[in-house]
Amino acid sequence: MIKQKILFDDLEDFLKSSLQSHSVLDIDLNHHEIGAIGSSRLGAALTKCTNIQSLALQLDRNLIGDEDALSLGYAVANCTNLSNLTLKLGLNQIGAIGASGLVSALANCTNLQNLTLKLGYNKIGDEGSSGLGSALANNSKLSYLTLYLNDNKIGAIGASSLGSGLAKHNNLSNLALNLHKNSIGDQGVSGLGYALSKCTNLLDLTLRLDSNQIGDKGASGLGSDLGNCANLSYLTLDLNDNQISVIGASDLGIGFVNCTNLIDLTLYLRYNKINLQDQLKVKSKLLKLKRLIVKKIYF
Repeated sequence: MIKQKILFDDLEDFLKSSLQSHSVLDIDLNHHEIGAIGSSRLGAALTKCTNIQSLALQLDRNLIGDEDALSLGYAVANCTNLSNLTLKLGLNQIGAIGASGLVSALANCTNLQNLTLKLGYNKIGDEGSSGLGSALANNSKLSYLTLYLNDNKIGAIGASSLGSGLAKHNNLSNLALNLHKNSIGDQGVSGLGYALSKCTNLLDLTLRLDSNQIGDKGASGLGSDLGNCANLSYLTLDLNDNQISVIGASDLGIGFVNCTNLIDLTLYLRYNKINLQDQLKVKSKLLKLKRLIVKKIYF
């Protein structure tokens, strides 16, 4: 029997509902500016949703800070039957303490297999990214993870530490990681790539690293590291708006040769240091990957 998803777009309506009856729930309060008081009331109600298995909380642009994020985390942690969770908390005021504490609380959701966490345009930084990575390591059953940390002032240390946490997920098969518009550089992408090479069961990877000050060294290393993901079949890699030349782009393609199960590749290399003639060289290398069924390269 398919469980019906219940959608609420008004906080008061949700608070008045039969909380224990919900099993599949979507609460869309984007742009409502519920603030601390609203977050507290929402959290208190969620603790009573003891039978919920799938939850989507859409709370973009709601004046939510660290304490509010922590409270929401503790509330969701009471939903121990959760297997699917989506938390959209972009465009808020969440810093290092709120981000890492939120994810740490989710360790209590021991049945969680599918997690989507969107924290773009907050104030997480290296400290928060590192803490978030350590906290994620406690959710060992995750198979599907979508993590948005775009525009959060994350540097090399934060990216590497985040990767170290991800590397401990032996069951992870699908990963979408958005680090758009941070400053991870060559050092950060090196640490992240090395960590991803340890995710031996990874089948589907989407990696947004555009606008991150990545050069040839970072691109070359990333290609080599991803080449160690032996089971990788689907790869979308966005390296737009970086500092990559034909050398880094070619080395990236060489690394993909070792992805023996790769059948679908989408690669974005716009706004780098690759002229038209060099674009043809890069394409020729990637076209040698005969096993690829889908090849999309954008310059």
